[in-house]
Amino acid sequence: MSKIEVNSGLIELYAKQLRLPSFVRYTDVIRHLDSDQSYDDFLLAMMKQEAQSRQESTQRRKTKAAKFPYIKTMDELDMSRFEHLDEAFLNQLGTCDFLSKRQNIVMIGNSGTGKSHLSIALGLKACMAGMNVKFYTAANLSNELVEAQEYKKLIKLERQLMKADLLIIDEMSYLTFNRHQSELLFKVVSDRAEKQSVIVSTNLKFSDWTSMFENPVMVSALIDRLTFRSHVLNMNGESYRSSYGTSK
Repeated sequence: MSKIEVNSGLIELYAKQLRLPSFVRYTDVIRHLDSDQSYDDFLLAMMKQEAQSRQESTQRRKTKAAKFPYIKTMDELDMSRFEHLDEAFLNQLGTCDFLSKRQNIVMIGNSGTGKSHLSIALGLKACMAGMNVKFYTAANLSNELVEAQEYKKLIKLERQLMKADLLIIDEMSYLTFNRHQSELLFKVVSDRAEKQSVIVSTNLKFSDWTSMFENPVMVSALIDRLTFRSHVLNMNGESYRSSYGTSK
């Protein structure tokens, strides 16, 4: 066995032990170095490669953990179709600055105008920035909360939800929630107030939310918490689901 082969094997071994998997690809870095570059340049290039590899791994892990129903990006949005939203404003939301400010986003509009698409796209942006995101439909979240309580796992689930920098609750309009479901959903939103951000999408204007929940007093408190430090987006307009498949 040649010295080169021995060294290659040792590099692979140490890379595994030190958890530096990208260092195994050191020959790729060598090929891209100029003849006048130093060992420092080589080491810096290797470290940059490892940092990029770890960032991409984190992004993949967080995207998977978010449990998006499908992947949609900001680039795929035809922003000219939004009748009441400015493209510059949407791009600003895409910076995820609203998360650092602990602001919420409430999207209100008729079906097929891109609410789910925009919610997922913003959630994906947050994942790319290294943040923890959780995506639920309102029905799935309420069912999971009820089931967790039945099996005495509610506190554990609530703690998991609190760890999310961004909680997305989609389709807050298609079902009527009983008092028990309403209280559980309210507590999740209330616990996040001024701490972590929530994105909610709905087909119903606020005055119609009483059709979803039994307790009108709780509805008022829920809306108050969601709209405090919040962006309320008017997404009514012409449906373009036929053009974008799963956009809502």
